[in-house]
Amino acid sequence: MDLNTPITGASRSYKMYARRLAKLGIFKLYDFLFHIPFRYEDYSLISQINQIQAGELVTIKGRVEKIENSYTRRWKSLQKAKISDNTGTIDIIWFNQPYIPKALKAKDEVSLSGKVQQEKNGFIMISPDYEVILNNQTIHTGRLVPIYPETKGVSSKWIRRQVFKILEELKNFDDYIPAELIKNNNLIDLSSAIKAIHFPKNQNEAKKARERLSFDEMLKLHLSSLNRKREWQKEKIKPWNVGLFNKKIADFIKSLPFELTVAQKRAVDEVLNDLNSDKPMNRLLEGDVGSGKTVVAAIAAYVAYLNGFQTAFMAPTEILARQHFKTLASLFLPLGIAVELFSSESKINRRFDVAVGTHALIYKKVKFDKLGLVVIDEQQRFGVEQRAMLRLKGQNPHLLTMTATPIPRTVALTMYGDLDLSILDEMPKGRINIKTWLVPPLKRENAYEWIKGKVKKENDQVFIICPLIEESENMTTVKAAKKEFERLSSEVFSDLKLGLLHGKLKSREKEDVLSAFKNRRLDILVSTPVVEVGIDIPSATIMLIEESERFGLAQLHQLRGRVGRGNKQSFCLLFTSSTNPQTLKRLKAMEQIYSGPKLAELDLKLRGPGNIYGTMQHGIPMLKIASFSDLDLIQKTKEAAMQIFNKLSDYPKLVESVKLSDKKIYPD
Repeated sequence: MDLNTPITGASRSYKMYARRLAKLGIFKLYDFLFHIPFRYEDYSLISQINQIQAGELVTIKGRVEKIENSYTRRWKSLQKAKISDNTGTIDIIWFNQPYIPKALKAKDEVSLSGKVQQEKNGFIMISPDYEVILNNQTIHTGRLVPIYPETKGVSSKWIRRQVFKILEELKNFDDYIPAELIKNNNLIDLSSAIKAIHFPKNQNEAKKARERLSFDEMLKLHLSSLNRKREWQKEKIKPWNVGLFNKKIADFIKSLPFELTVAQKRAVDEVLNDLNSDKPMNRLLEGDVGSGKTVVAAIAAYVAYLNGFQTAFMAPTEILARQHFKTLASLFLPLGIAVELFSSESKINRRFDVAVGTHALIYKKVKFDKLGLVVIDEQQRFGVEQRAMLRLKGQNPHLLTMTATPIPRTVALTMYGDLDLSILDEMPKGRINIKTWLVPPLKRENAYEWIKGKVKKENDQVFIICPLIEESENMTTVKAAKKEFERLSSEVFSDLKLGLLHGKLKSREKEDVLSAFKNRRLDILVSTPVVEVGIDIPSATIMLIEESERFGLAQLHQLRGRVGRGNKQSFCLLFTSSTNPQTLKRLKAMEQIYSGPKLAELDLKLRGPGNIYGTMQHGIPMLKIASFSDLDLIQKTKEAAMQIFNKLSDYPKLVESVKLSDKKIYPD
């Protein structure tokens, strides 16, 4: 069997499922084996019929004595069966599955797994899982049964059957991990791991399989990062003459309306060293909202200008691009440096030294005469391909990427191992901590009255954040921005001016709402988390977040960073209806911790990696088996990757495996 066979080129049954399987990331037969179960149904207790007890989750094996469809008064169908073994007989009922009597016929030997219930006339099983026993072997019952991520029209049972068939035909796999790594890290072989992750004999076997495959996945991630870093460092460029302009750079920094923090000075030194090198810079600058990342990038852009190069400054949204344009223009225009904003509506042919924009910088015919520096903000929102396309507009330009997404250092070094890392871990002098309160439901009305007083007496402005745009049938208790805007406008703040902002508004509509808020024509802005980045309104001093338990701490911290931009004391109110002690403890951390990375680290421990980044973050590497919260595994695999990286040519199967999995680890 060739595991590289595309689903569309396999059997007719596979072709029928191709589009559905694509939604699960299954494009080749190989992908079935790495479509990992997220849990197991424990049907391993096998019992004779005369020994079963009410409430047991049990498997029985016997013969079909009778099976038929019957109908209720309202013509809903029931499927009734009698199953017997050499100790007794039990009744089975399914609901609205009229195809079952075609799948199970009288005299078939069957296995059924489910919960036993006590009825008047004896025991009964309702809607158990079932299968006909062939070759004395079961797949869906009588064992630890794997449950897979599904999509419409593709059930776990169907996936399970395909995986079983592939494993039966394949028998064994060649191991691509060096034998010494397997031995030194007490791992099982790949063949055993693949079989045991899908069809383990017991929980310990499943655990050992997960350990092996997690090791593989994290090792490949490290090797991919090391390889990209090596490829990047192979590129040679003429070093910029930074030392020649030391005085001008120092004068520019002195002219800034604030003093750089120690962290900013450290980051600037690291960037200038990169620009002075014969290798193009590839650096990630991480810092909280308001920590001064843009200023570090501006100093780099100034050095580019002094060396005769242009800078491209790309942001994921027009809101954020306009914010950067405003900041850079205020710094550069007095120096005669031309800054231009490129949006979907911009005219293209203009002279510039610094081009600020969104994807328009890539896809529009923006011509760079001498592109030397690429700055990408909120870099995780851009795919690898988009970043590469922008770099191709110059000759090996330096690359500085920035993120305000708080990421624990260990995770950042793993996710972005091919980038050099600079962290801004302190805020500018004079920045006042935002007072943060967790508000229980009984204090909601008091909070509304307090907000009214702040707006009317002190002319403050307010953000109110809701998780959803519109009400959801599945989440009827979750606050939706549109309905909350209507309720607040008519019932709570009827004497104040409110605006509504969300992602479904057109760009012009968003600009109009934000402009009205900036110019104080609105007192309160009801919004979804679309305001998470790129909005700087110093007069906004209150951030109210509904259903705060639905957000990760890092995202709450970013939302909180939308206020406190001026000199006044600012406030963040976290509303929650949750009574879960763990949830309340997690949210209470916001009252004491003001460091984004520390909050992200806490969330990593409490909730796992899936909730660190919030619903708006894209491009974050998604792991199928391993976890970013497994710091021991991260360290162990990093050391293993360093150990074998320089002799990778000795392990061609591992090299090929890294190539196969690279797109899975780093999705565009």
